[in-house]
Amino acid sequence: MRFTVSETPQAAILPVELRGDCANCFGLCCVALPFARSHDFAVDKSSGEPCRNLQEDFRCGIHTRLRDSGFPGCTVYDCFGAGQQVSQVTFGGVSWREAPGTARQMYEVFPVMRQLHELLRHLAEARALAATRPLHRDLDRALARVTELTGGTAADLEKLDVGPVRAEVNPLLLKSSSLVRAAAGGKPKNKRGADLIGKRLRGAKLRGADLRGALLIAADLSGADLSLADLIGADLRDADLSGADLTGALFLTQPQLNSARGDAATRLPEGFERPSHWTR
Repeated sequence: MRFTVSETPQAAILPVELRGDCANCFGLCCVALPFARSHDFAVDKSSGEPCRNLQEDFRCGIHTRLRDSGFPGCTVYDCFGAGQQVSQVTFGGVSWREAPGTARQMYEVFPVMRQLHELLRHLAEARALAATRPLHRDLDRALARVTELTGGTAADLEKLDVGPVRAEVNPLLLKSSSLVRAAAGGKPKNKRGADLIGKRLRGAKLRGADLRGALLIAADLSGADLSLADLIGADLRDADLSGADLTGALFLTQPQLNSARGDAATRLPEGFERPSHWTR
């Protein structure tokens, strides 16, 4: 996999290789991953068991009505392009249906690849920001290193421990975050890993805040200023983002937005889609 990261003043416009392409995937998220009957999923499914909605062409039969059909959990998942990488590169375009003997290994490799692609997604965003120019050489090296790992054999990927790779990348992401958030001015709030579940943060001034890994489940963030905030790993499930300003928010992903609530007045970073279930 080779891709080019261009520089943009706001959130990165990600290379197509880091965007899920279901047409070139063997429905891996619908087979390899387990889920339990809950608010997010209408039924139980074990790892390696094809979802009942998976069609012969590896597409979802209820994709346009997942929420109404009891599968909202599917709408907040993104493989960041790992599915097509495993399907078309690692396993050379031969599906688990065509070669059942590869199924187990394919299912083991997929979550590893997904973690690598998530790292690439964050590195690509950091590299595309003008404020991180002092780190561009290091970011380029990290991108090349992780990209090299994604091209490994199935056997290599199956035994790969992503933890040390993440530990190498994280300091660069932290430095990138600091450089970008410095533009917020003043002393940005540090809420890293904070338990803010259900908190009333309506209209909160969180510009440039460190919200890495913060638990914001069902928090009222309506009208809040989250511009330039670092949201990597923040849990936004059912958080109210109505009228909130997320322009320039760092390391935000589409699944995070899909898991939250918002409206037409919510200001999003460049390159993101307004979830269809948000109020208009």
